[in-house]
Amino acid sequence: MAQKIREIMTERLVTTAAQVSVADAARRMRDDDIGDVLVVDDGHLKGVLTDRDLVVRVMAEGKPADDTTVAEVCSGDPVTVSPDDDIDKAVTLMRSHALRRLPVTDKERLVGIVSLGDLAVERDDTSALADISGAAPNN
Repeated sequence: MAQKIREIMTERLVTTAAQVSVADAARRMRDDDIGDVLVVDDGHLKGVLTDRDLVVRVMAEGKPADDTTVAEVCSGDPVTVSPDDDIDKAVTLMRSHALRRLPVTDKERLVGIVSLGDLAVERDDTSALADISGAAPNN
C-alpha cells in the first residue's frame, strides 16, 4: 500500500491563468473531462476553480461567464500537501476542510494533485467511490 502522496498523485495538471474567463475555463474542463482547473499566476498556485464554483458563484449569481474571470470566483488560498507527506495527512486535510482535491506543491512549485478518488482507489479499491473513480468518462 502506498504511503506517500507522490505514489498516488496525478502529475498531469490542467492549469489556467487567473484572468481567463470562466467560460474558457469551463470549456477546458469539458474538453479535458475534469471537474477542476488549477489557477496559476506568474508560476504560483493562486487557487482552484471547480465545477461547483461555476454553478454556485457564476450561474446561480447570474454572472456573465464570458465577462467573469477565474480570479473572481475561484477558491483562493488553497490547502496543499507536499509529495513527501504521508497519505494520512491528505485524508486529514480533506476531512477537516471538506475538500475533494488537494494540489501538491514542492517548494511552492505545483507538481501534482491528489483527489478523493485517488485516495479511495488506494485505500479500498473495492469501494463504490473507487469503482466510480475508475470508471470510464460518461460525457
